[in-house]
Amino acid sequence: MAKASTTEVFNCTPEQFFKIISDYEKYHEFLPEVKKCTVMKTEGHRKLVEYQVQVMKSFKYNLWMTENAPNSITWEFASGDIFKTSVGSWKLENEAGKTRATYTVEATFSMFVPGPIANALVSVNLPNMISSYHKRVKQVYGV
Repeated sequence: MAKASTTEVFNCTPEQFFKIISDYEKYHEFLPEVKKCTVMKTEGHRKLVEYQVQVMKSFKYNLWMTENAPNSITWEFASGDIFKTSVGSWKLENEAGKTRATYTVEATFSMFVPGPIANALVSVNLPNMISSYHKRVKQVYGV
């Protein structure tokens, strides 16, 4: 199983950051690899979200996103082209009016991918993704 994790402090409240990370249908506006996100179904605090992503090639996958505002979002794999499993989370903590966010993901692929390559695929875009979230916070909240 490929794993990646990072913790970062964002210049906004957990409530503000939660609004950004739970607005799936706007991901394409600030995450370059995301071409489209669609909420397919809502069941209470859970949403089935279809991601259309371009990383080396185009692929789709669906995740069940479970929202616990403003503290966390967890997800689990529902279906898709490239993953066999995918679970992860955003955990949000208030740190003096800012957000300490911990992002984790674990995935297995539907085809054979050697361990070191699988880990690289899961983590390679993490710094760019976190940078994109920082830019989005600044864009939305001006901070």
